[in-house]
Amino acid sequence: MSPTTPSLSPQDALAALMIAVSASDENMRTSELLAIQQIVNYLPVFAGYDTDRLRQLAQTVFDLFEVEDGLDALFGLIRDTLPERLNETAYALACDVAASDGKLGETELRMLEEIRHELNIDRLHAAAIERGARARHLTL
Repeated sequence: MSPTTPSLSPQDALAALMIAVSASDENMRTSELLAIQQIVNYLPVFAGYDTDRLRQLAQTVFDLFEVEDGLDALFGLIRDTLPERLNETAYALACDVAASDGKLGETELRMLEEIRHELNIDRLHAAAIERGARARHLTL
C-alpha cells in the first residue's frame, strides 16, 4: 500500500467493491448510486459506518482505476482488509449494485467474474448469489 492510499476498514472494502462495480463501465448510474447508499444505510454489516467516508472512498477507487495495475491494487487492499467470511457478502453486494439498473453490460460481467476469482467464490455459490440479485431487481 502506498503512502497516498488510505487504510481501509472491512466496511470500506465492501463499499469500495460496490463503487468499483458501478464505475467499471465508466458510467455510474443513479440507480447504482442509490443502491450503494441504501445498502450502506440498511444492512447490519454497515452498522456504525460513517457514510461521509463514501466520497473519499470513491475518489480512491477512481484514482486506482487511473493507474496501471490499479485494479490489482484495489483487490489487494480488499483481500488484505476483508475477513474471508465476508467474501460471499462482498460478492452479493457487488451483484446487487450491478443488477440495480436492470442492465448488465460486458464490462460489469467481466468485473463480477474478476471479483469471483479474486475472492475465491465457488461457482455454484456465485450462481446462487447472482440469481438472488437478479430476482431482487426484476421489474414488472
